[in-house]
Amino acid sequence: MASKFLRVFSPLVKLTFEVEKPEKKPSFNMKVAWTFMALVLYLIMLKTPVYGYQEEGEDPFAALRIILASQRGTLAELGIGPIVTAGMILQLLVGSKIISVNFQDPDERALYTGTQKVLAVLMTLFEAIAYIAGGAYGEDVKADYSASFFIVIQLVAAGICIMLMDELVQKGWGLGSGISLFIAASVSFTVFDGMFSIDQVQDVGDNREWRRGALVFFIQSISRGNVLQYGLWHPQSAAPDMFNVLATVVVFAIVIYVESMRIEIPVQHAEHRMPARYPIKFLYVSNIPVILVSALFANIFLVSNLMNNKYGGQNSVMGRLSAFLGEWDDSSGQNTPTGGLASFTTPPRGLLAVQANPFGAFMYLIIMTTMSTMFAMVWIETAGMSARDVARQLIGAGMQIPGFRRHPKIIERYLNNYIPYAAFMGGMFIGLLASFADFLGAIGTGVGILLTTGIIRQYYEILAKEKLGDINPALAGILGIS
Repeated sequence: MASKFLRVFSPLVKLTFEVEKPEKKPSFNMKVAWTFMALVLYLIMLKTPVYGYQEEGEDPFAALRIILASQRGTLAELGIGPIVTAGMILQLLVGSKIISVNFQDPDERALYTGTQKVLAVLMTLFEAIAYIAGGAYGEDVKADYSASFFIVIQLVAAGICIMLMDELVQKGWGLGSGISLFIAASVSFTVFDGMFSIDQVQDVGDNREWRRGALVFFIQSISRGNVLQYGLWHPQSAAPDMFNVLATVVVFAIVIYVESMRIEIPVQHAEHRMPARYPIKFLYVSNIPVILVSALFANIFLVSNLMNNKYGGQNSVMGRLSAFLGEWDDSSGQNTPTGGLASFTTPPRGLLAVQANPFGAFMYLIIMTTMSTMFAMVWIETAGMSARDVARQLIGAGMQIPGFRRHPKIIERYLNNYIPYAAFMGGMFIGLLASFADFLGAIGTGVGILLTTGIIRQYYEILAKEKLGDINPALAGILGIS
């Protein structure tokens, strides 16, 4: 089944670029250098404008920028969206048993990885065309086919570069994941900017100058003696306030605490009888579910906006499909979904927005939580994290569970008492927390904070393991460092 589907992409897979794994394990300092280089290159792409771009009106995809680690009008216009979307499509196909892939077969795994890269390039091409057709680059560019073609070429080339940088980091040249690195950088900058920006803020209610950064704004309120009127919570201001800062800190604290929750399974070496512990975290699948859900929501947002521009208001099949995907309103200067699926997958940010649209908030909460849970259950099966895969890993490492026969099926049956429940509850919890963080107006969005906190913690653990493994190479195998 897998061969019939994946072999369709086999000729295209041969045309894709690939980063080879290092023949010799790079040193810790070398990995840090490669990781830093990938991050710097991505930040340069975030600041390099697309040739032929002319800013026109509000950004229709502003709500997606943080999660996609993208910047309007730059080479990183699409960010990590195509890569995550391609992975999500294949994960859904494998998880729903539409295709079957034997990940133990190196050739089939390589074909699967190559197919994901081909889909990522195709998604880059599709999203680039959709952005132009959706009016993101203005009506003049949309009507000029030569300018549109040139912009598409730039975005596709940039998308391939981003994919290769992510592969460079993941293949062992760097540390962690390129996608995670880019998301963390994007969200961290947004949080820092929301707290300390000195840009002037509009619509505060008096004639004096105010700054947009929440902490700077708060200090100004204290110095001017009107902290209760402006500094703590000022709904007329478009800038973050101290309530948003407090919500951000609380969400960070909750994620850090929950990340430390785990169950430790007692294991020991079969020959040397050395006791050890195998940890199963409450957030077993980490932040992967919200990344996939965010990519899904982003594509619904993008396609709905595109459909609305072309078929919105029409009494036809495509018009009704457009209305189902989303109804949009641009009267405020910002094109926002007011109905349909796009509105239910776009969170109301802040308590006032929740109060104004409680049904929309409820639907977003249900959809986010349900999809996050589903992706968590699918991910453990496709990413080698299921009870069956962990049992094989323990057996392969010469480990066993005390009191149980050293057999994969027996260990799998034992682990099934923990792993599926940890994935289910962890996926549900992270979906709920992301939703409530958005409802409270946390700076950087709820999903962004969840991702960044988890990523920072993962990098701390990776750095500690890599440093220890670099000092004592004998521990590298035990720590799982390749």
